[in-house]
Amino acid sequence: MALKNYMSQLIVLICSCLLATASSLNFSFPAVFNFGDSNSDTGGLAAGVAFPVGPPNGQTYFHEPSGRFCDGRVVIDFLMDAMDHPFLNPYLDSVGAPSFQTGCNFATGGATILPANAGARNPFSFNIQVAQLARFKARFLQLLAEDKKLEKYLPSEDYFKQGLYMLDVGQNDLDGAFNSKTEDQVMAFIPTILSQFEAGIQRLYNEGARNFWIHNTGPLGCIARIIATFGTDSSKLDQLGCVRSHNNAANNFNLRLRDLCTNFQDQFPDVNVTYVDIFSIKLDLIANYSQYGFNEPLAACCGYGGPPLNFDNRAACGETKNLNGSTVSATPCNNAAENVNWDGNHYTDAANRYISEKILTGNYSYHSHSVNLRFSSAPSSIN
Repeated sequence: MALKNYMSQLIVLICSCLLATASSLNFSFPAVFNFGDSNSDTGGLAAGVAFPVGPPNGQTYFHEPSGRFCDGRVVIDFLMDAMDHPFLNPYLDSVGAPSFQTGCNFATGGATILPANAGARNPFSFNIQVAQLARFKARFLQLLAEDKKLEKYLPSEDYFKQGLYMLDVGQNDLDGAFNSKTEDQVMAFIPTILSQFEAGIQRLYNEGARNFWIHNTGPLGCIARIIATFGTDSSKLDQLGCVRSHNNAANNFNLRLRDLCTNFQDQFPDVNVTYVDIFSIKLDLIANYSQYGFNEPLAACCGYGGPPLNFDNRAACGETKNLNGSTVSATPCNNAAENVNWDGNHYTDAANRYISEKILTGNYSYHSHSVNLRFSSAPSSIN
């Protein structure tokens, strides 16, 4: 059974590589509008609900917390840098008179595709983010009509059609589903999740979006928190030490997401849909970490508990807690650049750089139309 599941995963990876269009990428887009979860949150959740994203988050690049669930930058930061654009400001953050001239980030940590329930820690699910985009557009048109001087802070009207709409969401839907469902039940639930996603991109289309850049979901079963929770029985782990059921679900989600992207492209010939195989990039990094300069593929850099995962759900990165009568602290490792995983849930700045460089090659991107996508700077020039 283990071999069968591994071969299924390998087949998916091979298919993804065959579908990928190996070309240079041109992000000559005047603006970017981003939607998603903590994989691309640049401070939305911290601003929206005052979620604590304190030290040591941000220590590597910003040298202080930046609202990102990382020691430094997330993938969207590297991609914006490659476009010669400043980092995206969160829609929810009004402090400091932020500029939205080259786009806006609606992503928030913990966001789901399915509408959030009343008890959710994050109310900003994908449908809310899309609604925020609609309000943002309407409000900015009103403001520009009243004062043309605001053009240096807001995108032009044409940017909403010419801009790039980036989406990286769905991981939390699968993650949460496993708390109450079996693997088979999660698989059966995926079409429900994706129907909501399709409704969201349809509304974005109605708002003028024509260029879609859609990330599939990564290997959920390789996250330290998931392994600590669902991988205590070694028979549930694959050869890499990842939880097989969660990666199976991620693969199923991604196959259906790719089909959705193709169907959406066929339904609306005037759009450009690019599907990016993040799963393959991240799985390759975890499987061959030493080849890419990392020393640890799964264990958290910032955590508590020591090997093999350095993760304890009772003490999050940066926290000091009293556990079983002892005071313990979840502190960062000496060199975060040696770890793929930052805090048991998210990737390090170094890993995000690697992922971005792979995206920039174009070898993991698939698009139905022959879109001329080429980044303005070579992958090696990422700062």
